[in-house]
Amino acid sequence: MTQLRVLAVASEVYPIVKTGGLADVVGALPSALQEHGVTTRTLVPGYPAVLDALASAETLLHWGEFYGGPIRVLGGSHGGLDLFALDAPHLYARPGNPYVGPDGRDWPDNGIRFAALSRMAAEIGRGAIPSFVPDIVHAHDWQAGLAPAYLHYGGHKRPGTVMTVHNLAYQGQFSPDMLAAFGLPEEAYSLHGVEYYGTISLLKAGLQFADRITTVSPTYAREIQSDEGGMGLGGLLRERADVLSGILNGIDIDVWNPATDPDIAARFSAEHMAERAANKAALQRRFGLDPLPDAMLLGVISRLSWQKGLDLLLENIPTLLGEGIQLALLGSGDRELQDRYTALAHDNPGRIAVVIGYDEALAHLIQAGSDALAVPSRFEPCGLTQLCALRYGAVPVVANVGGLADTVLGFDEAAVTGSAATGVKFAPVTSEALAHGLRTANLLFNDKVTWRRLQQAGMATDVSWRNRAGHYAALYRELAAALK
Repeated sequence: MTQLRVLAVASEVYPIVKTGGLADVVGALPSALQEHGVTTRTLVPGYPAVLDALASAETLLHWGEFYGGPIRVLGGSHGGLDLFALDAPHLYARPGNPYVGPDGRDWPDNGIRFAALSRMAAEIGRGAIPSFVPDIVHAHDWQAGLAPAYLHYGGHKRPGTVMTVHNLAYQGQFSPDMLAAFGLPEEAYSLHGVEYYGTISLLKAGLQFADRITTVSPTYAREIQSDEGGMGLGGLLRERADVLSGILNGIDIDVWNPATDPDIAARFSAEHMAERAANKAALQRRFGLDPLPDAMLLGVISRLSWQKGLDLLLENIPTLLGEGIQLALLGSGDRELQDRYTALAHDNPGRIAVVIGYDEALAHLIQAGSDALAVPSRFEPCGLTQLCALRYGAVPVVANVGGLADTVLGFDEAAVTGSAATGVKFAPVTSEALAHGLRTANLLFNDKVTWRRLQQAGMATDVSWRNRAGHYAALYRELAAALK
């Protein structure tokens, strides 16, 4: 098997910098690709956490001027990941969240910050680091979207380019006055370039100029070609449908393994489920919920937003209370949703509990201790929490959209295919349909034999990258052969 070299470029990578599922994918995929003859280096911004993780890194490039200041490119490894870090203090030497300042607003120079990341990806793609000249540059989300554009306009022999959309709702829009600052030619600002409804869209740039486009589930790949699901880009995606595909995400099954997880109260497996009860008791204690082993405990690990359908779950608090269901929620996001959930927890002690923020270890305990996990998203490119839930025996209650539709098998589908159901699906994405899904889940929970079958079928589902990484490897090889 011919070895391929891939330069991945992304704005975050687990376990160093994480705000969402993008980091998990970027962190887990390179290892899985090794089995398919693909060597990956991942280019990330030199945030303080990244530089700390690469304390003994080697300086591979040093330029005196790059988008407003001097930069270095560092090469090193962390936790099995081979990384390039763009050390640009004037762009990335800032505490906290990689995208927003302490006031909660986007950094005003985000356009330049991520244009620089994309431009360095293009430079490496053209051979700026002789020890690693990639066959493919793989850009993830809008922050890396200009990389295919820079390579397109570069006029030199270039690697193949792949653009992966993790969430089409985030498009990286900036003023057209930024064109020169981005280092793009005037002709780039056009309908068939980076122009998007009077702005420059970094995501559109990637979708327009990449040789291949992927997104993170087959159903989402179909949804984003529609006018409703395309969020202004449906027409472009329909035009490029011949190079668009959906490849399901996986999770790192070594990190998410209930048999070895150090962050849960008791380790367990599908063959030894009795120990799982200790995690439910620990989760109830951790959240201050009543110690009721026979009440269904519903977990939520989510950004609190309209997209995630967390307003619909709020409308169903009377359903939860009426059904005797407990709720343990971990998340942050929309301030109004945060305040409303916090108030409900205050008014319903022992029944509803909320932790605002994100805590990776607590997320593991919620997966291990919840009976069911709710993901009521209005749209969901793939979703990772339901994959973790399957792995941990927390039965997913999900909207029948995007990657949720592709990864959870409901009872109707199971009856048709002859497979075992792994969760509860509801449609359409309305408060009423969610209420029906929650009542169905509670009814099933009280049938212990059926519930155990659901749990065990979920835990038997392959949610790893093992086979899914092979689809990326095949795509890379097909593209590399086409460019020869």
